[in-house]
Amino acid sequence: MEQARLKPECIKCLIRGQLDRHPSDITEQEKTDYMQSVLKLIANAKRSVSAPSIVRSIYALQKEMFGYERDFSEIKKHFNEVMLAREGQIAGELEASPDALRLGIQYAMTGNYIDFGAMEHVDEEKLKQLLNSAKDNPIDEEGYQALKADLLRAEKIVYITDNCGEIVLDKLLIQVIRKLNPAVSVTAIVRGEAVVNDATMEDALQVGLTEIAGVIGNGSNVGGTCLDEISEQARAAIDTADVILAKGQGNFETMSECGKNVYYIFMCKCDMFAKRFAVPLYTGLLVNDKNLS
Repeated sequence: MEQARLKPECIKCLIRGQLDRHPSDITEQEKTDYMQSVLKLIANAKRSVSAPSIVRSIYALQKEMFGYERDFSEIKKHFNEVMLAREGQIAGELEASPDALRLGIQYAMTGNYIDFGAMEHVDEEKLKQLLNSAKDNPIDEEGYQALKADLLRAEKIVYITDNCGEIVLDKLLIQVIRKLNPAVSVTAIVRGEAVVNDATMEDALQVGLTEIAGVIGNGSNVGGTCLDEISEQARAAIDTADVILAKGQGNFETMSECGKNVYYIFMCKCDMFAKRFAVPLYTGLLVNDKNLS
């Protein structure tokens, strides 16, 4: 039986977030045609299809109807630079920390705030505040100790990135992991094509991720990781990994309960996630896939 990935809250969010994303100067009839088409896409989606996959179909619809495709390239460069400006300070904190892995995870989950897929606007002042209090973000102790033990004995680790900007913090966490286990092989996976502000190879190059880990694209333009759609290279890396770290809500939505040793690191940015995990909005989480079923 296929897993039901499309939830009622996802449908509400899709309608709320995508229904009015059309050019302002189109006719009333064109608006009606677009809105009906969006609703039809959502209504006809199988329950096994995740919200990120439906969003991809809506973006394709927008491009077909309006030639419209929002360009996030400058936004991505900007937030990469914002986080690169803080890299030295955070790296120093990690170097001085008695528990660099915990602190690295806290920073990585906090950086997941930079998400134009889940939010229309990313407030840089709020981002600054969240980063300043990152070390106060609680982490489930049992999950943390399990991850640490897995990382110490791992030979192959896959790190699936999510958004621009936060990829700087992913880089720092990978560096911490490699100090913890110098013999480990780390492969970072980015999106194969541009999708909202998700990290691609261009972002990996900009922030220097390629200098500290092997980086591959996943061959997909979904804002997540659909295991049946990604490239053979990305799937092989995931299938042979001892530990998988997957960043962001999109990766959780597309991968959860996949049966692999995946540790999800993300920030709850919508009511569905906050309700599911019984935490306030903008809370960071570390969740092991083994504990979801």
